[in-house]
Amino acid sequence: MKTLFTLLFAVLLSSSVSIAQQKTWKIDPAHSAVKFNVTHMVISEVEGNFTSFTGNIASENVDFTDAKIDFVVDVNSINTDNEMRDGHLQSDDFFNAEKFPKMTFKGVSMKKVNGNKYELTGDLTIRNTTKRVTFDVKHGGVIKDGYGNIKAGFKANTSINRFDYGLKWNALTEGVAVVSEDVEILLNLQFAQEMPKTSK
Repeated sequence: MKTLFTLLFAVLLSSSVSIAQQKTWKIDPAHSAVKFNVTHMVISEVEGNFTSFTGNIASENVDFTDAKIDFVVDVNSINTDNEMRDGHLQSDDFFNAEKFPKMTFKGVSMKKVNGNKYELTGDLTIRNTTKRVTFDVKHGGVIKDGYGNIKAGFKANTSINRFDYGLKWNALTEGVAVVSEDVEILLNLQFAQEMPKTSK
């Protein structure tokens, strides 16, 4: 009987430690950026970004290899420094932001490749269409700032075919596509660790 109680206590203690070790990280939008590049007329690049987004990481491992990542982007916050172009991108030719105001990503695995390099795989949803994508990720490290906040930094990039998500506007000029099918997504992200609430 004593052995049974000892075993039960060990299991309960192990569970409580596991729960205690899980950490939640929240995106720091002031030090993060969600960008994209697309080829225009074959010869040049158009750059843009989204100014409104949220993101969270839940992880027990200090190297984030078990990270559960959720990310939401407000499509209406698209910005290419051209109001007319931004309006066109928000229209049904592209995102249809009125009907589909959010773009989401839900991570399914975070695999360490080498050193601080990872592969993040997950489901990207645009216009209610979900496709699995993989980001190449570089983990910049974890640091405590001057206010005692713990921060983690990441850079990530991937490329998608916009036609896969119903962004199918396509115009030709002298036989050349005005906007490329392929879109490069670039993320510079900083997360702040949420500190556990202490009971008074």
